[in-house]
Amino acid sequence: MPASDATRRFSSRVENYVRYRPGYPVPIIDLLAKECGLHADSMVADIAFGTGIFTKLLLENGNGVFGVEPNADMRAAGESYLAGYPRFTSVAGTAEATTLADHSVDLVTAAQAAHWFDLNKARQEFIRITKPSGWAVLLWNERTVDSTPFLRAYEELLLNFGTDYKEVRHERTTETIHEFFSPTPFQSRLFDNHQEIDYAGLEGRLLSSSYVPFADHPNHKPMLAELRRIFDSHQASGKVVLEYKTRVYYAKLS
Repeated sequence: MPASDATRRFSSRVENYVRYRPGYPVPIIDLLAKECGLHADSMVADIAFGTGIFTKLLLENGNGVFGVEPNADMRAAGESYLAGYPRFTSVAGTAEATTLADHSVDLVTAAQAAHWFDLNKARQEFIRITKPSGWAVLLWNERTVDSTPFLRAYEELLLNFGTDYKEVRHERTTETIHEFFSPTPFQSRLFDNHQEIDYAGLEGRLLSSSYVPFADHPNHKPMLAELRRIFDSHQASGKVVLEYKTRVYYAKLS
């Protein structure tokens, strides 16, 4: 599936996405409170909220959240995951056409998603739906690729077996940020993050990625065999550690 078809890209990976994708550091909420004026009464539009991983942090802070998601399967998973939060509203929409009212939110967020947007159209839509004092926040969990022997081996597996991994991996983030915010100056912060997982978690994390071959692909079984070998070679007490840098970018758009 081409990278441009982002809406359907994760449809067959929802279960693994829900169970095995990393969360986001809780101190991000403190950052948004200090830098962007987020408080419990703030209304937030979380764009491409997916299965609700970042959305949950906002809801636990007391915020009302419009979760906007174009993929019906992802949206249904997110609705189920967040069903216990009365201030959550699920919206079938896109970053470019959210369906939200003009100037209806204090903050717009997009976690692990903005690289799929039509950035110019999304920027104009974010400006339309935020209040004049509102902020836009883009964030990503970027997996560390070379800080340990295990992470180097895992990166090599993705390079060897990923269908379009080189086209969608983290190098696109920098281009996305500058194109989206320009000409508005933006600020950024960096947080450490990690997952300590067993083999089932590692396999699920791998299979949640949009760039790995499906079960009917000839490379699928060889890929999993290599994943098992890598895990067995690097595990300690039945676990390996995926390290991430969580990058947060924010600005007032105009």
